[in-house]
Amino acid sequence: AQLVESGGGLVQAGDSLRLSCAVSEPTGNIYAMAWFRRAPGKEREFVAAINWDGAETDYVDSVKGRFTISRDNPRSTVSLQMNSLKPDDTAVYYCALGRRGTIRYFANDYEYWGQGTQVTVSS
Repeated sequence: AQLVESGGGLVQAGDSLRLSCAVSEPTGNIYAMAWFRRAPGKEREFVAAINWDGAETDYVDSVKGRFTISRDNPRSTVSLQMNSLKPDDTAVYYCALGRRGTIRYFANDYEYWGQGTQVTVSS
């Protein structure tokens, strides 16, 4: 599988951004998707995940109520809508694909990764 993120940028605190991840994967394959992020000087962090059919989602506590993960299986895309952005959300955001199809929280559970997209939130 190949994953390509887009939608990052520089915004001000309180603004919104929508990240997208285009997935190149044979039709019919089952997979879960997730977003992780790495802030400067910090470890990679789980942000959000969605299971194979979109029925289940989960988020890190710091983004609950502000971020929404969704997927469009016919179009093979996954999105992360980020509202009320904070400077602490500044990071490189990565989408990841996990072949188990269910939500996982550790990077090692995802086999494929995108190249990342930078999100910078100024105060």
